[in-house]
Amino acid sequence: MKAFGWNMMLALAWVVLSGSYTFSNLFGGMLLSYCVLAYVLRDRPAFELYFGKFPKMVKFVLFFIWDLIKSNARVAYDVLTPTHLMKPAVIAVPLDIKSDAGITVFSNLITVTPGSLALDVSTDKKVLFVHLMYFEDEQIHVAELKRLEAMVMEILE
Repeated sequence: MKAFGWNMMLALAWVVLSGSYTFSNLFGGMLLSYCVLAYVLRDRPAFELYFGKFPKMVKFVLFFIWDLIKSNARVAYDVLTPTHLMKPAVIAVPLDIKSDAGITVFSNLITVTPGSLALDVSTDKKVLFVHLMYFEDEQIHVAELKRLEAMVMEILE
């Protein structure tokens, strides 16, 4: 059984044995079983991939939440003030992600963030066209999006 399957099985056993069927208890059981499995299976190379992804996922979630907060604040400020600070533009972001799933996840993360929208992918899947509400400098925006793309590639590899 894969490491995630063992993690879920132990977490569900924790919930059943504790008798408290709540989401927080399931989450606690998942964290506890993750720590137990990470210790018990530390010498097996097959499980290294699973246990190495968790810190990357936490880093990505925190990064994306911070990015959402910043972009929401910027859009809210522009809506609430009488002057409009919008400078819309479409930029081309070169893609390093090769898989369709990776491109889809990356473009959806861009679209979910307020102030940006993934428009189209080139036919050769090497460029993603992104519409921005607040354009300043293309190099800065491309660098920010490339950082997000690198994090997505780390998680999906």
